[in-house]
Amino acid sequence: MEHFHVIAGGNEKAAYPNVRRIGAADVFAALRQGLDDFWAKPSHNVFLCLIYPVAGIVIARWTSGANALPLLFPLMSGFALLGPFAALGLYEISRRRELGLDTSWQHALEVRHSPAVPAIFALGFMLVAIFVVWLLTAQTLYVSLFGPERPESLMAFVNEVVTTAAGWQLILYGNAIGFLFALAVLCTTVIAFPLLLDRDTGVAVAIHTSIKAVAVNPVEMVLWGLLVAVLLAAGFALLFVGLAIVIPVLGHATWHLYRKIVEPERVRATGAPADGQSA
Repeated sequence: MEHFHVIAGGNEKAAYPNVRRIGAADVFAALRQGLDDFWAKPSHNVFLCLIYPVAGIVIARWTSGANALPLLFPLMSGFALLGPFAALGLYEISRRRELGLDTSWQHALEVRHSPAVPAIFALGFMLVAIFVVWLLTAQTLYVSLFGPERPESLMAFVNEVVTTAAGWQLILYGNAIGFLFALAVLCTTVIAFPLLLDRDTGVAVAIHTSIKAVAVNPVEMVLWGLLVAVLLAAGFALLFVGLAIVIPVLGHATWHLYRKIVEPERVRATGAPADGQSA
């Protein structure tokens, strides 16, 4: 059944990949490898990810023009929530480069031929749902502290946030809640999409493996999450243009992080892959 295939993958029995213990050096090595992949085809990656700075500018313009300034930060931070799904093409480029195949930007679209596409989109839908819930939560928090009235201008909004008690509550509670959303996404998808692209495991196995990766490597995964947050913040600080570099580097690095965490498939004598059960 297609539904079962989405959840459990192409195998009759769910195969749980083995998860390795890594160190902080492996996290930084994955980031360096991501940068190396980026420099191998920088023009292609910038082209692929030009949508990110453009989208950022559109978001900033829309929130100010539509008097929706309270949603500016939640929308911008939403990049981190949707990033694992949005970087699919970058995982594919890194995978092809690893295999010595052509890495022209058109091959980023080869993802559509993956047998795991239904599972990939199901997991992507989950991230979109989380993003929507985050926006609704952020909106509810703002209204609970400031009421339904919208700020008159950007300067008025900044002033009420940084000079009032309600504003500092918004910063404190908003960041705390946002951290929980980001942590949920990190735990469930840190390597889920690369795994689905590499093997048709199904959503359940992909999420399980990501959660186990975090459980086995808690410090390293927190370090990875901090690096992602800092680099995305730097990309936004550079008037969104920095996202055209930060996004592809992080996307490529995620593929290499997956390779370091998940053991390769073992092959039976018949030639069929056989993953062992996670210890």
